[in-house]
Amino acid sequence: RQPERAVVVTLAMAAGPPPPLEPSPLPTFSEEGFTEKFLRKTRENPLVPLGCLCTVGVLAYGIICFKKGNTRRSQLMMRARVLAQGFTIVSVVGGMVATTIKSRQ
Repeated sequence: RQPERAVVVTLAMAAGPPPPLEPSPLPTFSEEGFTEKFLRKTRENPLVPLGCLCTVGVLAYGIICFKKGNTRRSQLMMRARVLAQGFTIVSVVGGMVATTIKSRQ
């Protein structure tokens, strides 16, 4: 006499073979030029370009004052440039923090 064998049939086996896998289409990304990217980033964080413009403006005025011999005004503008650069850095870091918080939500 032969021992009886238990036959195990799973639901996956009962359903039949799986359907053939078809390659899914790859996502498409539009090419973004420099101007489009610059405008998008400016809309996302408008304080960074503002800080950069202030820094350049104060630096240019400081150099003009230095060339004219107005050393007192030139020194004042160099200190203002440092403040404008600090504002720009704070804006960059603030924008990064805001983007990180937004992406986590």
